[in-house]
Amino acid sequence: MTEHKDSIGIAAIGCVLLACVALGSGYVGSLMVWMALAAALAASLRFVLLIGELNFASAAFYGLGAYCTGTIANTADWPFAATLALSSLLALAASIVFGGITLKVKGPYFLLIGFAFTEAMRILYTRTEALGGNSGLVGIFPPAWLDPYYQYFATVLCFALILGMLAIERSHLGKIFVAIRDNENVVRSVGNRVFLAKVTCFAIASAVAGLAGSLHAYANNVISPLDFGFMLSTFALAYLKVGGEDSPLGPVIGAVLLVGIASWAQSMGGSEHILYGLAIVLSVLFMPKGLMGLLERLRAGRGGR
Repeated sequence: MTEHKDSIGIAAIGCVLLACVALGSGYVGSLMVWMALAAALAASLRFVLLIGELNFASAAFYGLGAYCTGTIANTADWPFAATLALSSLLALAASIVFGGITLKVKGPYFLLIGFAFTEAMRILYTRTEALGGNSGLVGIFPPAWLDPYYQYFATVLCFALILGMLAIERSHLGKIFVAIRDNENVVRSVGNRVFLAKVTCFAIASAVAGLAGSLHAYANNVISPLDFGFMLSTFALAYLKVGGEDSPLGPVIGAVLLVGIASWAQSMGGSEHILYGLAIVLSVLFMPKGLMGLLERLRAGRGGR
């Protein structure tokens, strides 16, 4: 029953965002797309937590998908679907190589390597003139036939990706991921290939991040190296911690809430970075399991009374 509630909740939030796109102004529609993209990135971060690792390289693969799309848009006349697919596949291939090397370490070491990789990719974009250097890439537009409906398309695809990851999490493969997090020696003792499962989990999350990055490039029309630094992973972590990492609904709720607050903060003079940091601190201190954990405690208390 809980599994169905999670899926229904995620789909319901997606439908609300779509309704806001339809009924709101152009700015409201853009804000809903950024909420959907943030939710997809945060959900990909949570997916790697199934194997017990915090993936700070998620921003790197998000940026890889965006830059692949931007490069194709500026140099070739590829079909839209092929561009999305190649951006995701490039992130997937890079993650297999990266994960095959780095997933042999655990915990803070893996986190630091992911942080270093994200910054290395940002510096690479900055110093590569073919990728626009500091100025980035411009003129990244969806095809003319899709342009009037792109906000709907991006929102629906982001939530489809989130639901797809949830389906994998509930599958036999997802149960292996969770078992690895709990005790990988037990998983290994029954004949499962633990390292291969870890790389698979990491690759799925990175492919989703790469596809979300491609959607980001088309949504913003302009990308630059600063868009894909370690702060992007920090924002994704904030969405996850505020919403709650134990529930699939957590990253979605956290992303919608914090992106909305950030939009308000920018209209008030721009202090969204402070708000993100404050949100993480308050969540860790007062809501260690996020908003979803708080709701569960309130529900349990009401049931007990």
